[in-house]
Amino acid sequence: MKTPIAKQSRARRFVLDRSEDETGTSGTGIVAEGVCFSNGKVALHWLSHLGAVNVYDSMSVTETLHGHGGLTKIVWLDKEMK
Repeated sequence: MKTPIAKQSRARRFVLDRSEDETGTSGTGIVAEGVCFSNGKVALHWLSHLGAVNVYDSMSVTETLHGHGGLTKIVWLDKEMK
């Protein structure tokens, strides 16, 4: 039996950079680090004292929930794979 070969990873790392903290929970500056996986799912680790880790269906969902109308920017650390 031939072993299947994995697809090339297209995962990309990013951070959330928040200019204003509307809720008073996470602060400002780099507030979370994350990865967007090859399948589009997102894992996000909050850098606050709570240290929560969340999983989302997409970057669109992540930005909708945490972008706060442009007050929080997604900053990509890795180039997009083609």
